Amino acid sequence: MKLSAWMLTVPVILLLGMASGWLSNSGYGNAWFDRLAKPSFMPPGWAFPVAWTTLYILMGVALGLVIETQSPLRNLAITLFAVQLVLNLAWSPVFFGMHQARVGLAIILILFVAAAATTVAFWRVQPTAALLMLPYLGWLLLASALNGAIVRLNLPNV
Repeated sequence: MKLSAWMLTVPVILLLGMASGWLSNSGYGNAWFDRLAKPSFMPPGWAFPVAWTTLYILMGVALGLVIETQSPLRNLAITLFAVQLVLNLAWSPVFFGMHQARVGLAIILILFVAAAATTVAFWRVQPTAALLMLPYLGWLLLASALNGAIVRLNLPNV
């Protein structure tokens, strides 16, 4: 029986994402974050682990599909994915761990560009993989708006 690449990529990406959040004490329950003023469109706390678990699974499947596809652009697509994943994993430690909301905003804006570039590259290699990335791009837009609003509502203390 041949194993699909996503059978490895999904758990690895899930574990990395969970580790980043756990090590940085992300979300509600972080005393610094709990004290911050939040925008009116802030989702409830339970929405974040549900969303991120779903998104990491979709990202893992997408990456697995790209890995299994023979294309001259495959290595570029995988490299772009790795770049955006590093930025993704860096955001929680910077925002929640170091309490640097403005630096976090810069990271998430760069992350969105990198994730969009990854999605375009995925489309050229394996269109289904690109479609699996679209919810992630949507969530990154929301997360960027949340990060920006938190900065605006809490200046100059963030």
